[in-house]
Amino acid sequence: MTKTDLLGAVAATALAFAALPALAQDCERGTLDDRFCDTDGDLLADVPSDPADQIDPDTLIFAYTPVEDPAVYKTAWADFLDHLAEATGKEIVFFPVQNNAAQIEAMRSGRLHIAGFNTGSNPLAVNCAGFRPFTIMAAADGSFGYEMEIITNPETGIESVEDIKGGTLAFTSETSNSGFKAPSAILKADFGMQAGADFEPVFSGKHDNSILGVANGDYPAAAIANSVLGRMLERDVVNRDQIKTIYTSQTFPTTGYGTVNTLTPELQDAIHGAFFSFDWEGSSLEEEFSKNGEAQFIEMDYAGFWDVIRKIDSANDVSYACE
Repeated sequence: MTKTDLLGAVAATALAFAALPALAQDCERGTLDDRFCDTDGDLLADVPSDPADQIDPDTLIFAYTPVEDPAVYKTAWADFLDHLAEATGKEIVFFPVQNNAAQIEAMRSGRLHIAGFNTGSNPLAVNCAGFRPFTIMAAADGSFGYEMEIITNPETGIESVEDIKGGTLAFTSETSNSGFKAPSAILKADFGMQAGADFEPVFSGKHDNSILGVANGDYPAAAIANSVLGRMLERDVVNRDQIKTIYTSQTFPTTGYGTVNTLTPELQDAIHGAFFSFDWEGSSLEEEFSKNGEAQFIEMDYAGFWDVIRKIDSANDVSYACE
């Protein structure tokens, strides 16, 4: 597909989405945006009941959460996207997004159909963009998850979380669970420390930026996802002797993968099937994500898996109102 063809496909999809009803509906919806209904109480936007409000595009746009270099992940996802194309009969385009807000807006505006949203942005994508997550990556034994770590460079002399007081702590973005939401809640609840009062917060934009910043001495400390750190260590982007961990959280769910609610039920079923029928062995996906011990997709339900994340959001007074 040429760049012109891609732009045409994206524009056509956006126009199709714009034609859908945007007015508030008289239905149960919980915290979902007024454009959505949740009649079955699963906390997800229902698929539109009127077939005229469903879409079946010839080209499907896929995006992976923007945590590291998009070029690396375009290659990593290549084999899976070929499998997805075969399973759906559609052309699949990898869409490199630069930040969480842009990824959510792309789905909200109809320019993104299938995506992996990171842990922290999942609730926003669900409530504002009609995202319907149904799977996450897991190890061969079914275990999954990652931890938030607060890291520093051994040369800073920082030995504990309390040593950050009076200094600077790097976050990634306000939509990130491990890069902002979880550490903010934990620092306040467990250490009595708040940004602005006890330390200066800065935002790097991405986990790899924070990790590189600590390794190179740009940030004295940072809150990051250790899954990203593990991949960067595996690729020798940073060295273990440049990083010291001073706090490790409980385990959180990883990136959630799913579809926008407006796709036809038949197409959503085909996409679901593609995730669970994909053969990881020898694939580009295995080559990249085995660095974290991940070896398969497993089913998940948003209401259960993301309960702890919604509680963290509540503790941080996070609003799911769409802007």
